[in-house]
Amino acid sequence: MTKKYIIPMCDSCESRFDSIFAELKPSDLAQIAQNKCGNIYKKDQIIFYEGHVATGLYCINKGRVKVYKMNHEGKQQIIRLAKEGDIIGYSSMITGDAYSSSAEALEDALVCFIPKSVFLNIVQSNSDLFMKLIQLLSRDMKETENRFVTMAQNTVRERLAETLLMLKEFCGHDDFGLNIVMSRQDIANIVGTSTETTIRLLADFKDEKLIDFIGKKIKILNQRALIKTANLSD
Repeated sequence: MTKKYIIPMCDSCESRFDSIFAELKPSDLAQIAQNKCGNIYKKDQIIFYEGHVATGLYCINKGRVKVYKMNHEGKQQIIRLAKEGDIIGYSSMITGDAYSSSAEALEDALVCFIPKSVFLNIVQSNSDLFMKLIQLLSRDMKETENRFVTMAQNTVRERLAETLLMLKEFCGHDDFGLNIVMSRQDIANIVGTSTETTIRLLADFKDEKLIDFIGKKIKILNQRALIKTANLSD
């Protein structure tokens, strides 16, 4: 059971300005505010399950979330990371299907649930929001296509290097390393390999002075070399 949490009204929500709701009219924001449900999810708590009826979408107010599918071996394959201002669960809601993936909090997160009827009512009367939604769907489709190519053509070592670069872009990086603590298993579930292989390759990267470990955090020491390892253009 999730704990109820008082989340800022939509018109004063800072995360809104990083979302597709940034330019909504006050009347549309008021409609969402009157019908949304805000909850706090503890680290590792499920937000929605793959296969459950998609009755709405989720907008992340605070914290970071992983979206994943379960493979035939019962292992997670992380297909997306989401943060403040991102929406999740919307594609299944639009198609009327069950959620095609599950979402879980990587850290304590504040998340707003917006019912399907409320969201679609606003979309139908707001061409700008409709276009932003189309652009978001197109971007997600392109990222999925790129991921399929990466999984098929790149080595595990290349995929791990690319994942570390992606994490830096996603969460930021300071003198203490990546601004997120992810388990080695979660990193492996992004890369698409075993936890043991991930641990071994991270140790190799450390020996090669590409990265270092500061507590549970990973610090990137040589981004240019990591880009080369990932077989990406600088």
